[in-house]
Amino acid sequence: MRRATNVLKENDLGTMVMAAPRLYPHQWSWDAAFIAIGLARISVPRAITEMRTLLSAQWDTGMIPHIVFTDVPGYFPGPDIWGTDDAAAKPAGVQTSGICQPPIHAIAVARILQAGRRTGGRVQEEAEAFAVESVPKLAAWHRWLSSARDPDGRGLVEIHHGWESGMDNSPRWDDAYAAITVGEPVQLRRHDTTLITDQSQRPADIEYQRYLHLVAQMRSVQYRDADIPEIIDFRVGDVFMTAILAVAAQELAQMGADVGLPGQVADQPGLAKKAQAGVLSSVNPVTGLCRDFDVRAGSWTSAESLASFSALICGGQSHVCARQQEIITGPRWAGHPGLAYALPPTVPPEAAGFQPRAYWRGPNWPVMNWLFAWALRRRGEIALGDLWRSDGLAQLGDLAFGEYYEPFTGEPLGSHDQSWTAAVALDWVAEQA
Repeated sequence: MRRATNVLKENDLGTMVMAAPRLYPHQWSWDAAFIAIGLARISVPRAITEMRTLLSAQWDTGMIPHIVFTDVPGYFPGPDIWGTDDAAAKPAGVQTSGICQPPIHAIAVARILQAGRRTGGRVQEEAEAFAVESVPKLAAWHRWLSSARDPDGRGLVEIHHGWESGMDNSPRWDDAYAAITVGEPVQLRRHDTTLITDQSQRPADIEYQRYLHLVAQMRSVQYRDADIPEIIDFRVGDVFMTAILAVAAQELAQMGADVGLPGQVADQPGLAKKAQAGVLSSVNPVTGLCRDFDVRAGSWTSAESLASFSALICGGQSHVCARQQEIITGPRWAGHPGLAYALPPTVPPEAAGFQPRAYWRGPNWPVMNWLFAWALRRRGEIALGDLWRSDGLAQLGDLAFGEYYEPFTGEPLGSHDQSWTAAVALDWVAEQA
């Protein structure tokens, strides 16, 4: 616990914890939420500051941007590439990106409130006040996702960039990206490949050209929600993001009622039900797995990934969840005999495109272990949730706090001293105490 605490302290910039030293020297949206969950175990006031910094960058539309930039130089693509100062909805006085990430923020604020109540006294009062402050902002965030990001009423949150999913280069997006033609490549000033010299661990340059092509398209219409669907080359209904919205809206509905703001969250149960229905509508009747919907192609995707098990996050039809749990614990996934730990990799080892060292194309991610374990225990699947928490902690016993891990050898990959990895370790250790 001491080493994990030190990682967060070393990465602390005062009002935000950078996602990782050198590689990610800014605040990332869903990283910040996981980081706040860990911080709440050691300092509720500091966890509040983390989330307050992020929420202060919320756009007028309700969107929470995926990066809040510091003045630390070197990261690419930086504010000059995003050009969000031209966006009318962005708040003044802060530099942000123009896209979002998965909405786990209500889960984080609920955990901060719980930690404050456990502590009592002035800390509890501060946590209660912060929850009251946050509820309307989180409700607006969920409404934006459910409306602006579901223009066709399909029930799935639509993303316009693979980065929005959090699973940047997952095979989930291969077909959608393959359909993109980059007219004029831009000069890449990549920072990541100078720090992570093993190129197999990072997305390729051609992938980055597509990433920046999409940014340029959104920037061309000043990030206006109504205009983006008509001009963007990437439109995918993200089943995993939708599942997180479903549980986040449920958490927010309960928290709003707990702090005396039932009117602010009156629509959240409906948003949760809509999102859960969207997830269940994606289930392939043959495989039992969830799918994303490629709006441009007009078809369901077929790539296997952790997102295939989105029903385990948000629940719903018991037979669907039972089948998905059987598959993910079986020999094709977390039960594969060659794995260092019985934890689900991002892609099944027997899949044709499995790459055990390549970012979201095979490695195991500790934050995903935390999220699935939390969701399972929330739904009453205590034994499996506890098992993944226990194995997740064992994986982090090397104290490297890697960004992600090679699933067969247990080698930490990507950046070390990754803040959200240290944060989930803190939460797990405190939970077992």
